[in-house]
Amino acid sequence: MENRTAESEVVAPEALDALRDFAARYIWWKSPDEAVASPDRVIAQVMDIGDYDDVQRLAALVGDDRLRQVLALAQPGWFSERSWGYWHLRLGAASLGALPPRPERQFA
Repeated sequence: MENRTAESEVVAPEALDALRDFAARYIWWKSPDEAVASPDRVIAQVMDIGDYDDVQRLAALVGDDRLRQVLALAQPGWFSERSWGYWHLRLGAASLGALPPRPERQFA
């Protein structure tokens, strides 16, 4: 179950083509159109495993505020430990030695 707001899913129309391109390369288990239905997931995947050029393109496209939002709403498994730390530090969302824990799966 995801705890997002509808607002977190809003993507500027000009960004959709770029997100489809990212989805085709980084969300290989879905079609690009299926993947962009959850733009935060596409953004998180590029943040987690994207190459340098794609990460720079993504940041320019959506801005740091959106990246912070995606990080704050991340679901379990979206970020590796390394990426989690990097993005918190890069976006000023935490300081060294004070990283929040990564989201964990909850089992009933």
